[in-house]
Amino acid sequence: MTSLNTTTRAALLALLLSGAAATAVMAATPAVQPPIPAVLKSPEARDVHSYAQPLVARVTHIDLDLTADFANQKMTGTAALDIAAAPGAKEVVLDSKGLVIKSVTDAKGAALPFTLGKTDPILGAPLTVQLNGAKRIVIAYDSAPGGAALQWLTPAQTAGKAKPYLFSQGEAILNRTWIPTQDSPGVRQTWTARIVAPAGLKAVMSAQMLTPNGEPLAGKLGAGGGRAYRFRMDKPVASYLIALAVGEIAFTPLGQRTGVYTEPSVMKKTAYELVDVEKMVEAAESLYGPYAWGRYDLLVLPPSFPFGGMENPRLTFATPTIIAGDRSLVSLVAHELAHSWSGNLVNNATWSDFWLNEGFTDYFENRIMEKLYGPERANMLADLGWSDLQGAIKDAGGLTGADTRLHLDLAGRDPDDGMTDIAYQKGATFLRTIEKAVGRARWDAYLKNYFARHAFQSQTTAGFVADLRASLIKGDPKLEAAIGIDQWVYQVGLPDNAVHIKSAAFPAVDALAAAYATGGPAPLDKWKGWSTPERTRFITSLPRALSKERLADLDKAFGLSAQGNSEIRFVWLELAVANRYDPAVPSLQTFLTEQGRRKFVAPLFKDLMAQGDWGQPIAKALYAKTRPLYHAVTRQTVDTIVK
Repeated sequence: MTSLNTTTRAALLALLLSGAAATAVMAATPAVQPPIPAVLKSPEARDVHSYAQPLVARVTHIDLDLTADFANQKMTGTAALDIAAAPGAKEVVLDSKGLVIKSVTDAKGAALPFTLGKTDPILGAPLTVQLNGAKRIVIAYDSAPGGAALQWLTPAQTAGKAKPYLFSQGEAILNRTWIPTQDSPGVRQTWTARIVAPAGLKAVMSAQMLTPNGEPLAGKLGAGGGRAYRFRMDKPVASYLIALAVGEIAFTPLGQRTGVYTEPSVMKKTAYELVDVEKMVEAAESLYGPYAWGRYDLLVLPPSFPFGGMENPRLTFATPTIIAGDRSLVSLVAHELAHSWSGNLVNNATWSDFWLNEGFTDYFENRIMEKLYGPERANMLADLGWSDLQGAIKDAGGLTGADTRLHLDLAGRDPDDGMTDIAYQKGATFLRTIEKAVGRARWDAYLKNYFARHAFQSQTTAGFVADLRASLIKGDPKLEAAIGIDQWVYQVGLPDNAVHIKSAAFPAVDALAAAYATGGPAPLDKWKGWSTPERTRFITSLPRALSKERLADLDKAFGLSAQGNSEIRFVWLELAVANRYDPAVPSLQTFLTEQGRRKFVAPLFKDLMAQGDWGQPIAKALYAKTRPLYHAVTRQTVDTIVK
């Protein structure tokens, strides 16, 4: 089901606005063929990163039946797709990248002609199937050899060191390497899955788990047998949000509708870190309406996961680098939870609209943190975000750089090119600027209503701008001028009315950093009482040129090279590399070997390469060792850095 009928949408709107139980959000799939969503009819929704022609024929539902073949590192089985075709449509065009297509049939098993078109290095190849009147097609296939969405880990790459592990990462256009469908964020699809896993391994997915313990499959998958796990997602989602993991996975509840999955050997410390998740859900609901997905669980993955988190519905995938031991990095969980509204409930229709996901979510994350931990904690995070925005603007070529726009032109480019802090931080700053212009109460009412009215739909930048003008600005010329919507969205740079949230705590931190840089003592007593944002602010406020004696004093005072908090260790290593500080190199090598989060890995390799005859030999030797350990997302970025 790609769109809801009028009756269902009206019921959903009333539900979300009233705060009724989220478990009743969706009605059954309509028996009639669903109409084309209005957003897909707009020219702005043309997805340059998909071969799909959704106005002709689009996928509305997927049934996966796949086996995780660890020996050959592939998913193998079938995908049955329900197709909504326009009158007279003769074919459906799907996205694929490296898939091994064995056959395509209709629901009764009759063969359907298909062709694979020319392969593009970014997009893959179009898979065109002749429908011959079929409304359901069944594709037998194997996932792409070495497909970028899937990472197959050896036991040595896991926490338990005993069993292999598999996980997927679909954003932005990687799921076409293991699922033949229309891999476009504007084409929302419901789905089910049957996943066969080897004995001793558990499968989890971003959907309702129908068989928590699996169905025994004696005599299959080798002498040890295996189990089949079944899943259902009855709400239409973008295909990049279909996610899978198979491994030695345990579960601990955190609340009535929240919990955490991870490897048994790290469960205790992981569950301790995430104790506030249930409170986060409640805080988010109090802001923008009921949580619409039933459960909210997290899967904390092995350290090669390339992102901090991924907002897969019902099951956020998260990096273990957030496990600091003191619950200081849980803002990442707030961010991924916020995506349950901005990015999952209402998502970007194309990757040029990526800021609609991340700008909204970064803003929403900060509101959750404020509600739970107070204004000053939220202000510190927002102030650090402002600094990140300045760095992103510099990296994009300065205030006149084309990629400082919120709405990007990504034609002919990898959509990952647009996944910068411009989308996150400029987007969030834009929303804070609107909040200041209209007042928080009015802005919150608009956002809550916006999510309800557009629930389970995709959105374009033009669509949001039109909605903002119709439902919030309402023809007020003074308000229109005060916000400057078009300048924010379509123009380069940072408008003069940008709201910079400043932390009241940071001036004192900056003063201590300045004092240390000119020979003062390390502020050990202050450090002990500081939060993670204050500690990272102190290190990043230090000049990039410090003597080896000053660096050694800093490291000894605060134990930076042995720091377990990944955010603090990262900014310390950036400072150390900038100063060619040899004593920190072992810590750097360990850090880049033990985790593969792109946020940390790419900048550190970039910093090393910038250090010429000192840093480049270190980078090249280290990357030769670590590259096989990283996910394809991280490798793709670092390959362009270490040459």
